[in-house]
Amino acid sequence: MEIWQSILRQSIQSADKLAEHLPIDTEEVARTIRTYPMRINAYYLSLIKEESDPIWRQAIPDSRELIDESGFEDPLMEERDSPVVNLTHRYPDRVLLLVSSECAMYCRFCTRKRKVGTNLRVTDETIRQGLEYIQGHREIRDVILSGGDPLLLSDDRLEEIIGRVRAIKHVEIIRIGSRVPCTLPQRITPALTRMLKKYHPLYVNVHFNHPRELTEEAKAALNRLADAGIPLGNQSVLLRGVNDRVDILRELFCKLLAVRVKPYYLYLADAVRGAGHFRTSLSCGTQIMREIQGAISGMAVPTFVVDTPGGGGKVPVGPNHVLSKGEEEFVLTNYRGQILKCPEP
Repeated sequence: MEIWQSILRQSIQSADKLAEHLPIDTEEVARTIRTYPMRINAYYLSLIKEESDPIWRQAIPDSRELIDESGFEDPLMEERDSPVVNLTHRYPDRVLLLVSSECAMYCRFCTRKRKVGTNLRVTDETIRQGLEYIQGHREIRDVILSGGDPLLLSDDRLEEIIGRVRAIKHVEIIRIGSRVPCTLPQRITPALTRMLKKYHPLYVNVHFNHPRELTEEAKAALNRLADAGIPLGNQSVLLRGVNDRVDILRELFCKLLAVRVKPYYLYLADAVRGAGHFRTSLSCGTQIMREIQGAISGMAVPTFVVDTPGGGGKVPVGPNHVLSKGEEEFVLTNYRGQILKCPEP
């Protein structure tokens, strides 16, 4: 058994076990996880410094999850856009295929909160159906493997799936969405990266929300992926009480870029039932983006997006820098608030 498998196997999944490590309300946690299960491995648990810090908030069950009726079980209507089980086909040229039922840590804000740890069932049959669907739709050029977390599969199982996708002639790009480099970086072994390297063009989108998640272990994992020639993008979620401050996100984005990870998306938190206490206002996000843009390298600035309720897809949102537009000139404002006039051609 590899180190990462041992860490994962010993994950905390009960309130009583968690109480051995943290000062929690055992009854509150037990009540919450009956509806929304918990999994925290020892590595991610070790990042918690104090009660209700940014790591605690992402990992530790909260009774507010049970009283939130403002959200939706399936806010992005993935089920509506699933022609076969565990495959979402929303955009014309790409699909998302769920290939794993497990995560190294159950994030309390998860978009698939309705499924992960409860009724997400990925089987050989659902994967077969998904691959047959992709084979039969020649417009699909980009396949995103997700879950759960694909990188929790064994090397052999993951290679089998990637190889079958790569064998479909009209598929050009394979992407893997994974939080493992953040929540269980020990999984990113030299053997894994050697295997992934065989299937280029292959991209990995990782998920870091706070600078404290970029530990030495996490940086080493990201470097192993980058050294294998795998382009890395980060998808963060704007979370109340976790990272909804300019200084936090500025530090996160700059540190990601320093380890060859391009900040790709910053999401407004989805309207997930049981995660309403994480949501911020849209204006909070646009103001943060206004202050960040120009203050750090453009390479470090992600696109702020809303994954629209109802399955409408991602919509980029940003501060409006165009103040007016005439026939001869248009007027802009920059990140400093300066007013700038530019001639229209």
